[in-house]
Amino acid sequence: MIQAHTFHPSVLREYDIRGIVGETLFKEDAVAIGRAFGSLIASEGGSRVCVGYDGRQSSPDMEAGLIEGLISTGIDVDRVGLGPSPMLYFATIESNADAGIMVTGSHNPPTHNGFKMMHGRKPFYGEAIKDLGRRASEGMFLDGNGVVADRPSFQRYVSRVLSDFDGEKELSVVWDPGNGAAGDVVTAAVKMLPGRHRVINGDIDGTFPNHHPDPSVPKNLEQLIAAVLEDGADVGFAFDGDGDRIGVVDGKGRILWGDQILIILGEDVLAQRPGSPIIADVKASQVFFDEIARLGGQPVMAKTGHSLIKTKMNELDAPLAGEMSGHIFFADKYYGFDDALYAAIRFLSIICRYEESLVARFDRIPKTLNTPELRFECADDRKFNVIEEVKARLMASSADVNALDGVRVTSSVGWWLLRASNTQAALVARCEGKSEKALGRLKGELLEQLVASGVSPSL
Repeated sequence: MIQAHTFHPSVLREYDIRGIVGETLFKEDAVAIGRAFGSLIASEGGSRVCVGYDGRQSSPDMEAGLIEGLISTGIDVDRVGLGPSPMLYFATIESNADAGIMVTGSHNPPTHNGFKMMHGRKPFYGEAIKDLGRRASEGMFLDGNGVVADRPSFQRYVSRVLSDFDGEKELSVVWDPGNGAAGDVVTAAVKMLPGRHRVINGDIDGTFPNHHPDPSVPKNLEQLIAAVLEDGADVGFAFDGDGDRIGVVDGKGRILWGDQILIILGEDVLAQRPGSPIIADVKASQVFFDEIARLGGQPVMAKTGHSLIKTKMNELDAPLAGEMSGHIFFADKYYGFDDALYAAIRFLSIICRYEESLVARFDRIPKTLNTPELRFECADDRKFNVIEEVKARLMASSADVNALDGVRVTSSVGWWLLRASNTQAALVARCEGKSEKALGRLKGELLEQLVASGVSPSL
């Protein structure tokens, strides 16, 4: 029996494995992940796993450790190369591999890294990740001698993503990969698109020297907005560190949030597939649900989390889903995983077919007053208890509460949401009101509940 391995308690997350390199995550952990995951796949009769990695400075070392662990169980490894997580997902499905693992810290700081996994065509998360930890801690590893093959997927992935572009007009577009892992594929893809294209921060650099690669934070879009306004561009696209989340700005430099992006994409999908379910997470605006219904679709509210969204899509056979954070999932013409470059290509196709500008289309989306996503520090061993306390108080007060994922409280003037983050030691909140006065009232209700559970944020 190979020596058992115990992970730092903070790294086995709900949707992936993630930690701080040299503090909570080490190359030895990568080896153990390979051994545990490889043993699982081999025990089910599998024999081949695809492996990719992002542009972080620690990723090549982590990839080497992961592969060492995988081949020690008899699993053969296809190295798909440096690129975004969606390229790894694509390679795994296209080659009919038994599983795939992406070495990536996603949008976290440069000192972080981690692993995203897929089992066949399905996400690997939740209890499966916990079971992986148990397998490692008990030393339940198989022995074998797998082989490694370099099978770059870059060109095939770029070609596949571009294959569904069907725009007509030539537009001016600015692209910002944020020095993340999508940089090379974006730079290659835009050379084959009609129109005028400018890529900023396209060099892959795991130190992220220009801004943090998280398009859900307005500050990180400032360079993109400036470039769009400078060029008089029609649209700008931004990507997170591993290329599975998208940000969009229009020709006036206004940010389209995840649910607004989804409305535009959903309108196009529903024109071809009327009546289809379109999924958004619990943080989405009420405007999304109303608009999808108006457009003839079935709006569905789901728990936040990319693995949970993918599972819900399979359950409902939904062609499109998304999250406020910018994860967009296409099963219409595509594979159902979150791919920011593919979402950008589909979005660009749509606005290339518009008679009006994106600015004009954005103006037609109903607007409400809302907060951005709010995060409040809360210890991992406390955050879920806070949610249960808030839920109990609200239920006792006969409030209109949706407890699908945390608590979403609806009233005649709007709604507010409070949930526990599954990836950070934090509580996540959002408020949306029909007026400034209403928004202030909703924020006050949220604050009251936080304070009652010993959390004292400023709103």
